[in-house]
Amino acid sequence: DKGEKMLKTWYLFLLCWLSLRLEANPGLKVRITQKGLDCGWRIGMELLKQAVLKETFPSWSGQESFSVVKVNYIISRLRINAVDFPETSASFISGTGIYLSVAQASATISADWRVHSWLLRDQGQITVSISGLFIAVIFKVSRDSTGHLSTLLHSCQLSIDSVKVKLSGGSSWIYSFPSGYLEKPIHTKLDKSLCLNIKNKIQMMDALLRKHKVLSQIDAFAQVDYSLVSSPEVFKSHINLDLKGTVYPAGNHTDPPFAPAPFALPNQGDSMIYLGVSNYFLKSASLAYYRAGAFNISISKELDSTFNLNDSLLRCFVSEIAQSYAAASAVLLRLMATSPPAVSLNADRCVLQITGCVEVVAVLPNSTTQYVFAGNLTASTRVNLTISKQKLIISLLLKRFQFSLLHSSLGFPDKSLVENFLSYALQRIVIPVINDKLGKGFPLLNLAHTSLTGSVIKINQGHLVICTDVHYQ
Repeated sequence: DKGEKMLKTWYLFLLCWLSLRLEANPGLKVRITQKGLDCGWRIGMELLKQAVLKETFPSWSGQESFSVVKVNYIISRLRINAVDFPETSASFISGTGIYLSVAQASATISADWRVHSWLLRDQGQITVSISGLFIAVIFKVSRDSTGHLSTLLHSCQLSIDSVKVKLSGGSSWIYSFPSGYLEKPIHTKLDKSLCLNIKNKIQMMDALLRKHKVLSQIDAFAQVDYSLVSSPEVFKSHINLDLKGTVYPAGNHTDPPFAPAPFALPNQGDSMIYLGVSNYFLKSASLAYYRAGAFNISISKELDSTFNLNDSLLRCFVSEIAQSYAAASAVLLRLMATSPPAVSLNADRCVLQITGCVEVVAVLPNSTTQYVFAGNLTASTRVNLTISKQKLIISLLLKRFQFSLLHSSLGFPDKSLVENFLSYALQRIVIPVINDKLGKGFPLLNLAHTSLTGSVIKINQGHLVICTDVHYQ
């Protein structure tokens, strides 16, 4: 019937919409190479050493038969005194995730012990020496329904060559108690608990990843969405992460009326990390800042300490000012963008074109204002890109501009003189003010105690690629 047909129509529409969403192109791409994984694993092992030395472990108890006597024991206050990981490796498993292994590891553990039976009761200290420890872990990486990175333990292998026990304290005759009776349960306990402990740690890491904010505040004007648009792609030599990479005005998460175009990262592995920034990311940033009013600038003498913006300066460029505004005490310059600045990425060149209107207003002694002139302005700027403190820093350099006069209280002054004034004002005031706002930078990574080193920016048609290494401090 009609209702059933309508339901089928909506069902097909929903399937099409979901397929488009699942196949959405990213605004940002991140690639971690084998070199980057090796670096991360080395850092991880150092952090692991520090963590296990602070780790606390629960007590455990058991019972062992010694000849005809059953002995109950309790091991408590376990602490790791030393640990060594001489052989470690990390690699990508295509289509699955990441393989991590530790071989020939050793550890020294101390604890308190208590034993009791109908025949004996004593306590003291115990030192456990573990050698030949091998652990191999594979964990999967995926995307959850909210765009967060998710991790799951896929497999865990464990073997221990030797567990040696040394007792101290207590009665002297207790040392005749064969250490093998304690080595066996300790070995068994480690076999059962280590992989379980690793599973719990990965689950904790997964929970932290799910809580991590994928929407990052850039500044008072804008936020950027770093959520995954698809599950990570794992290859033998690297892993690719496709991020949404949309910049929004702060508090307004309406998607822009344009979509990202597909682009690819270079097939290279010399750097640890490759970050692809699409024209879509920059275009959405331009739109977000435009909607937030960041490109609307008003500058007066009080707002500028390096450039004396007053009527005397303006008189130097436009002589008619001296006759019409002899009593004016200050000049107010207003620049209002009439459309989002246009960003274009070409081979080794990034250009930003700003279109807007400019107004010059005289401030009279009685604090009233009067228009001097107003017109339309199109300014073409070259964009310089640098990396600093895990951020992409953007700065503009004025290349040329066009100005058309719309209104003037001076009649029609010499256009070239007005353009000379605007050129001077744009280069000395407006562009530095915009650069000051852009100088806060766009966050690229959020890794504690790390810095980006050897960063190289390559501008291609429609996207740019940042190649960088990571240094842990």
